[in-house]
Amino acid sequence: MKEALLYRQRGGKSVRCELCSHNCLIRDSRRGLCGVRENRGGRLFSLVYGRVAAAHVDPIEKKPFFHFLPGSRSYSIATVGCNFFCRHCQNYTLSQYPSMHGGDIAGDTITPEQIIAAAVRAGCDSISYTYIEPTVFYEFARECMEIAHDHGLANLFVSNGYMSAACTRDMASLLDGINIDIKAFRETFYKKICGACLQPVLDTVTLMKTLGVWVEVTTLLIPGLNDSGEELRDLASFIYAVDPAMPWHVTAFHPAYKMMDREATPIASLRLAAALGREQGLQYVYEGNSPGHGGENTVCPSCGATVIERYGFTNRKNNLCKGACPQCHGAIAGVWQFAG
Repeated sequence: MKEALLYRQRGGKSVRCELCSHNCLIRDSRRGLCGVRENRGGRLFSLVYGRVAAAHVDPIEKKPFFHFLPGSRSYSIATVGCNFFCRHCQNYTLSQYPSMHGGDIAGDTITPEQIIAAAVRAGCDSISYTYIEPTVFYEFARECMEIAHDHGLANLFVSNGYMSAACTRDMASLLDGINIDIKAFRETFYKKICGACLQPVLDTVTLMKTLGVWVEVTTLLIPGLNDSGEELRDLASFIYAVDPAMPWHVTAFHPAYKMMDREATPIASLRLAAALGREQGLQYVYEGNSPGHGGENTVCPSCGATVIERYGFTNRKNNLCKGACPQCHGAIAGVWQFAG
């Protein structure tokens, strides 16, 4: 347990958490919506500091990052808890663990130094804070991020983008890349399916880009909920306005958690979304969770040559030449080397 960052004391021993855009007002002996930050006598504490519930070595493409050190491995960690309540969560056993177990906090006790040492031993080039919304264990992540840079490791967030502007600005100098879920482009979806709002997520995408963090965006297409042509055009237009070279991953939904009654996303929907993204001017659009259909390859936006050929999370062939297309020598946006 560690005293939390980014909160203010209020009257009557209440505190205002300013870590994410929920801005929870938390009374004494209560927790925020994430279930892992608790007010104890007017001081806010992180209950998940150093309580790692998942740690794995993943291909960086699994996050997904396609334009950040492709072909490398990332040491991926998570605690329990989350500030969203997505009905289709693939990792609900972690994200919803506190609410499902009477407030219990699971996880092995581990130090930031041990996390970095494990990543180095495994031959990883980065640390990914992932699986749940990593902002909820920000105090632990931040200390890991500081040490990671000292050892030449990059820091990556896989996030719902709901962190506050203050949190974004605090982490920007330590964070090298972020993949942000824009889960839909309608407020109704966010309120009904996630228990949140859309605009803070869009604000985070813009601010992260402005602060110099490498940003990729993922949208999980759920049939009948967020896959209309109009909505996808609007979403793609937003990304284009921020940066036409920002990669957009449109990925296939598979039934999970409280959405077992929904059908999986057909390939045709992914192809339509990718086509709409390109029509709106996006340079890099990827079809995810559908290996073998060719929608995962990186193609040069200038000449159309295949620069990186992928199958699932595997790079079959990487033709990048110092961050450029081998045929026309046009620059391919991304982070291809990291020196710490």
